[in-house]
Amino acid sequence: MAVVVCAGAGLGGAGTRADPRPGTTTAVTTTPHNTTRTSDPEPDTSGDPDLPGNPLVTGGSHPDTLGAWETQHRPQLLEAFGEHVYGHPLPAPDDMTFDVTDLGATDDGAVGKKIVIEVTGPVGAARFTLRLFTPTAREVEREVHGTFLLIDHRGAVTDTGSDSDYAPIAQITGAGHALAVLDAVEVAPDDLDRYRDGVISAFHPAGTELPDTAGRTIAAWAWAASRALDYLHTDDATRSGVDPARVAVIGHSRSGKAALWAGAQDPRFPVVISNNSGAAGAKLADTGRGESIDALTSAFPHWFPPAYRTYAGRPDALPVDQHQLLALIAPGRLVVASATDDVTADPQGEHAAYRTAEPVWALYGLPGTGLPDSTWPPPTDRAYRGPGMSYHLRTGAHGLTTDDWRFYLHGDLFRW
Repeated sequence: MAVVVCAGAGLGGAGTRADPRPGTTTAVTTTPHNTTRTSDPEPDTSGDPDLPGNPLVTGGSHPDTLGAWETQHRPQLLEAFGEHVYGHPLPAPDDMTFDVTDLGATDDGAVGKKIVIEVTGPVGAARFTLRLFTPTAREVEREVHGTFLLIDHRGAVTDTGSDSDYAPIAQITGAGHALAVLDAVEVAPDDLDRYRDGVISAFHPAGTELPDTAGRTIAAWAWAASRALDYLHTDDATRSGVDPARVAVIGHSRSGKAALWAGAQDPRFPVVISNNSGAAGAKLADTGRGESIDALTSAFPHWFPPAYRTYAGRPDALPVDQHQLLALIAPGRLVVASATDDVTADPQGEHAAYRTAEPVWALYGLPGTGLPDSTWPPPTDRAYRGPGMSYHLRTGAHGLTTDDWRFYLHGDLFRW
């Protein structure tokens, strides 16, 4: 079955993010912490080397008003991240179709669909695969609790499902959720010599140099996540129980960077999950720990445009930092997950970025990080939930594990 949609419904760009909360007010249970204040306290800069050098907005530590944030600071930051870090995104496709195949019951006890997404640009067409797995026991008239859109750079999921802790379909659908899996390698191969072979080839002719500020692999994965969300907004997806207002884009490690960039640009994502995303993800750039801009861009030059490489060895010159990227997700729910032994991703730097982004959620009436205080490290292996932000620090190494999924599935991520 082919579902044809009009191009143009996609990346939110520099516009105002929609408030993901439903019109009716729902009680929110938060981690207990001084509930008399309207926001987390101003960070104490004394003795804290991890506070970012860049304030949340130019000319001051916090945005003064919601109006100033949405009309001035947010568009400026989006443009700056595109210019200096991720590159500018691909435009909306000229045409887009979804070719849907029912996979029936999978080995994981779910019901599967395979969606081949074809996008047409000025140079040609490109195709990539989205797979959707929903609970078999779902009552026909009920929607699933929420849908996780996983940017899968590992190729861990096939038509028959997955036997990996990275994408535990049985655990997810057994908890009443759906899992949509984007095949990132088809979108843009994670290879210096081949990364243009996917969607980039539909917009930029082969044999020509990409503009220096054009997005590369990470930006292409983020762009494709929005195209996957376009499908999740169709009637075909909603008939499977998907509620497009309850979709969380999630990525681990390198795809966690893409998930954050997708969520920052596209205001239709109500929940954005970074799992161990590290440098150019949830980690502050200049902590002196973990992977540096130099190491990252040397090892993976195809992930980012050349502009980002110019800040290797001088992260203090970068005009933006990652707490500002996290703030662009507000008022959507931001989820940052770290691991104690993940030295490359620098969990302490991720924790610092998470808590210093909080003032923007406060502008939307969603104050507080859910953390008991600003101390590093917080108690491990428990989920912290604020009105608009969630966090956990798992014991162990770099990875997306069933323990991480347990926190996501039972973390009330789709409730405001």
